[in-house]
Parts: sequence; C-alpha cells; structure tokens
Amino acid sequence: MVAFGKKLKESQIQEWQGYYINYKLLKKKVNRYAQQLEVGAEDHRYVLRDFSRMLDGQIEKIVLFLLEQQGQLARRLSDLRDQHDEILQQPDGSKISELQEAFRGVGHDLLRLLFFVEINATGLRKILKKFDKRFGYRFTNYYVKTRANHPYSQLRQVFRHVGIGAVVGAISRNLVDLQDHQGNYVSIYDQPALSHPDPVINSIKAAVNRLSNSTNFLEFLGKHAFIMEDDLPTQSEDDVAEQRYHFMSLLLNLVNTFLYMVNTYIIVPTADDYSLSLGAAATVCGVVIGAMAVAQVFSSVYFSAWSNKSYLRPLVFSSVVLLIGNTLYALAYDLNSIAVLLIGRLFCGLGSARAVNRRYITDCVPHKLRMRASAGFVSASALGMACGPALACLFQTDFKIYKLTFNQETLPGWVMALFWLVYLMWLWISFREPPQEIKENIMPQEVHAGWSTRLNTFLMHFALTAIFLIFKNSIYYIKVLLFSASLVGTF
Repeated sequence: MVAFGKKLKESQIQEWQGYYINYKLLKKKVNRYAQQLEVGAEDHRYVLRDFSRMLDGQIEKIVLFLLEQQGQLARRLSDLRDQHDEILQQPDGSKISELQEAFRGVGHDLLRLLFFVEINATGLRKILKKFDKRFGYRFTNYYVKTRANHPYSQLRQVFRHVGIGAVVGAISRNLVDLQDHQGNYVSIYDQPALSHPDPVINSIKAAVNRLSNSTNFLEFLGKHAFIMEDDLPTQSEDDVAEQRYHFMSLLLNLVNTFLYMVNTYIIVPTADDYSLSLGAAATVCGVVIGAMAVAQVFSSVYFSAWSNKSYLRPLVFSSVVLLIGNTLYALAYDLNSIAVLLIGRLFCGLGSARAVNRRYITDCVPHKLRMRASAGFVSASALGMACGPALACLFQTDFKIYKLTFNQETLPGWVMALFWLVYLMWLWISFREPPQEIKENIMPQEVHAGWSTRLNTFLMHFALTAIFLIFKNSIYYIKVLLFSASLVGTF
C-alpha cells in the first residue's frame, strides 16, 4: 500500500504545490510530540494547543487558496456570460461552439479544484486519526466540533462546499442555454430533468459526491460529537493522569480493597461461637459483625479528606490500624474479654481505606483505563466478600503457641493480621506517591462523599450479614427440630 504522504506528493498540481496540507510536517510534529512527552520536555496540554494551532494554520491556507480560485472561476464565468449575451443577439454557430468549450474549460478547472479539496480533506482526516491513535485521545471529536460549529470556521468551507454549487449551476445553465442557439430555450430551473447531460457536468457531479464522502465523517463529528470543549483533557484530567498513573500503586489499592472485604466477612461463620465462648449473649454476635460497618461510616470521612494531600500515608495508617484491630480480635479469646473483641472490630472498621481506593482510581488512572480499574475495584470487593467466609471454613484446628490460642475463633484475626503485615511491607516498598504539585491541581471529586453513599454501604453490610445469619440459624433450628422429632419417635 502506497503511503499517503507519497500519494499526496505524486497527486499534487505543480503550480499549487505550496497550498496543499503539509502532511509530512504534521506527521513529523506528531512523532516529535511523542518524544517530548516521553522525556518530559513538554506536557500534554502544550501538545494539544500547539497541534491545534498548526492545523488551524494549514486549514486556513487551504481555504483561502480555495476562495481565491473560486473567485477566479467566478470572474471567468462572468466574462463568458457577457459573451453569451452578445452571441444570443447575433447567433453564430462557430462562436457558440467556442463559448461552449470555454464553459467546459471552466468545468475542467473546477474539477482540478475539487480534487485539490478532496486530497486535502483526506490528509486532514488521516493526520487526525494518526494523532488520536498515537496519544489515545478524542482530539478529532474536540477539534472538528469546535471548528465546524464556530461562525468564523474555516472548516465550514470544506464541509459545505461553499461556492462550488454556484459555479456548477452557472456552467450547467449556460451550456443548456447554448444548446439551442435558435431561441427555443429550456431553463434547468423550470425542468430540472432536462438538465444538460454534458460529460464535464457528470464528471463534476461525481467529483462532488466523492468529496462529500471524504468529508462526511468530519461533518458528522462536528454535528454529533456529544462532548464540550472542556472534555479535552485538561491539567486536572488526562494530560496529567499519565504522569500520576502507576500500575503497581493501582494494584496495591485493589489488593487493599480485596483484603478489607475478606477482613469484613471472614469472622461471620464463627462470630456467634466466639461471642458465646466469651460469655456474651447470642445477640452480641450481630454487634460484633456490625461494629466494623458502623466504624467504616466514620472512617470514610477522614480518609476522604486525607486523600487530598496523600495516598500513601492514609493507606499505611489503614494497614497499621487493621493490623492492630485483627490482633486485638484474636487476643480477646485468651484475655476472655468481649470488650477487647468489640474494640478490635471497631479498629478494623476505622481502618477502612475504601474511600482512598476509589479516589485513587478517579484521580490517578487515565480515562482510557478508568473503566477497567473501576471494574477491578468492584470485582475485588465481590471476590473478597466471597473468599472471607470460605477462608474461615479452613480454620478447623486448635493448638497453642506459648499462651496464645489458635483455633477457628482466633485464626481469622491472626491470619488477617499476618496478611496486613505483609501488605504493609509491600505497600511501603512499591507504592509511588503522585507528585504533590500535580495533585494540588486536581479537583477533588470524592472529598465530601455523600452520607447517603456511606449509609448505603453500611446497610449493604448489615443486609448481607443478616442473610447469612438467618440462613445459618435456620439450619441450626432445623437440626434441633429433627433431633426432637427423633426423641419423640423413640419414646
């Protein structure tokens, strides 16, 4: 396949060479922008502004030349029209034939001009596509929409083929008038079906159709692109997102989400037995499970505010608090204290950094990856909710190390404390804090998360816990009833 740059050079009309789109220069510019961004010499905002300015200059050059050529064609048609009027007063067959050829000559020059516009429109389309593909932006949508709908837009000359229809109409009408030089004239306006079937007119119509197909996609974007100028990546969006994005940091946030949800539900299968073993009433089991969700409502507030200044420090604090909380939860058995058990669960809830996890995805993940990152957040949450109770079922053991008891009640606490310790070390080694000077320009989107969102999270935890407990207790009561029935049958 012949490269477009080579095709453009071979197709150029020599005397119009300086007025074509400089595709080679624009292509070099795109490659240079990529190099500058890679070494950090320029930012994305500069690249977008500079490339827009270059395109504006190229399009202006093309359109001004197009208007100049249309003016020359119009003057030639005006002169031919004067000759037409003189010939009709004194018909002369040879002069009429010469005049018809002169009108056809204007038509052929119009064909050259149409091809000039078509090749330039193709060049514009290709360079916009190359820019979008290279940098992953919707720059084409933005550029075409803002230029096409502006009252002083140069692109409108290309979209609407301004002036070309008038020239075609003048050529066609005059050729029809000259067809019958004996005075029996047929107007193309009165009977359009009788328009002159001259080959040059057919060629012009075909060229106009090709040009329409070449520019239709640009016109469509200009009319239907549902974005505003503000959707162009700004200093608070995608132009700095690449500088803030770090895959390992995103992964650490998703792992934090997963571990927290495991931590929430890992105690559900054994919480009632644990509470009873410490001498508490059976109803205290619900308080033990729900304490973490209650504390999470409050933790969302300070973690949201803290994430305005840092991501690493809140995550470290969260891991330390969860490590302490799970250790207290496990120690409550040997201390024989329901209070320590509840304090441990409250600590776990106060260590919830889910607000930081969501905020990191919103602020530090590029727009093109944000949907996948959000899906990862939801998946990590769901997986953690499923793995928590399943993991608890594996802790069917009972042994002691020194004075510490390890059984099905305490192992969820000890295992989660170990997980959070490992996570804390991984976090300290691998997490990369986004540059502070960039982060200060980010518009906080989740700083003051609505209380309704936190309440919904709280209710969701309680609802899932209640469903699990109802299911578990139902099985217990069914067993009791079956046992009672067997005793009755025995007697």
